[in-house]
Amino acid sequence: MTGTPGTPLRVGLVGYGLAGSVFHAPLIAATKGLVLDTVVTSSPERQEQARAKFPGVRTLRTVDELFGRADELDLIVLASPNRTHVPLATAALKAGLPVVVDKPVAGTAAEARGLAALADERGLLLSVFQNRRWDNDFRTLRKLLAEGELGEVWRFESRFERWRPQLKGGWRESGDPAEIGGLLYDLGSHLVDQALVLFGPVASVYAESDIRRPGARTDDDTFIALTHTGGVRSHLYATATTAQLGPRFRVLGSAAGYVKYGLDPQEADLREGRRPGGTGDAGGTGDAGGAWGVEPEALWGRVGSGESPLTGGGRPEPTLPGDYPAYYAAIAAALRDGAPNPVTAPEAAAALDVLEAARRSARDGSTVTL
Repeated sequence: MTGTPGTPLRVGLVGYGLAGSVFHAPLIAATKGLVLDTVVTSSPERQEQARAKFPGVRTLRTVDELFGRADELDLIVLASPNRTHVPLATAALKAGLPVVVDKPVAGTAAEARGLAALADERGLLLSVFQNRRWDNDFRTLRKLLAEGELGEVWRFESRFERWRPQLKGGWRESGDPAEIGGLLYDLGSHLVDQALVLFGPVASVYAESDIRRPGARTDDDTFIALTHTGGVRSHLYATATTAQLGPRFRVLGSAAGYVKYGLDPQEADLREGRRPGGTGDAGGTGDAGGAWGVEPEALWGRVGSGESPLTGGGRPEPTLPGDYPAYYAAIAAALRDGAPNPVTAPEAAAALDVLEAARRSARDGSTVTL
């Protein structure tokens, strides 16, 4: 158990770029039992932004300052660049602090398992932020599978496709392997994690990974084909070069299919300053104007069969609300009450096994057996 009963757990957040400012800080602040105590960023501008958004938060320039007051904190969250995840998580665990690490937790499965072993040795929580497990469409698909609506699933198609013909710059688009950039380890981390949660371990991996945009130095158009040990085939697409977007999900089974277009609204709401619980720059509700994570009926997917190119066949399937807040609620429960870790490091390592195999497959033009 962490913290003093009846008082919120104090969280130190390292990094206040996209991940820290848009996802982690608002979700931490909105979680009962957690308080955003400290933000670490070397940027004076970002320090000022953090203090404006979260009155009372402390800001520090370096992680050394943060670890210097480790006894005043109950949890460290790493939203820093990918190359820093392993050394900073190691330092936090050795300082006696539980850790949440943004995905990918590491560049290799071996490093992830090393962190897991250290956390176990110290008796500390180590969790990986895989928020897409709480996307509205993913939650809906899990419900359909649990209820047997699709029968035996044969093929799972999952896409994170974007149309971004111009480079944005920054470490995510760097060609330096040490940065662990590119879409395979970015969006691919989500795609592979979801496939493993739904359909279990993988027997073989085939991948195609390309650099399409002028001036790009790392993969921006990647396809991964997985054969799961249970027989399901997953086809996963992560790309910034798609001028016409495909369905987010197309799942084909022996009894029916499920097709869903569009993205969960939570990221867009967080980017607009909305927060769960009704606070923020632009209010606290989703695009539908109701509860957090709710999408309009016009965006619901369809379940059933049919060949009509206009309706897609089947019936509309109400999309469950997205629920990113559930991740940090589970973290608080794990620290306070010993509840299950919502995303474990061994789970993240299994996904990295697949990502490493995909990189080898794309490089060698081969199918990799796991």
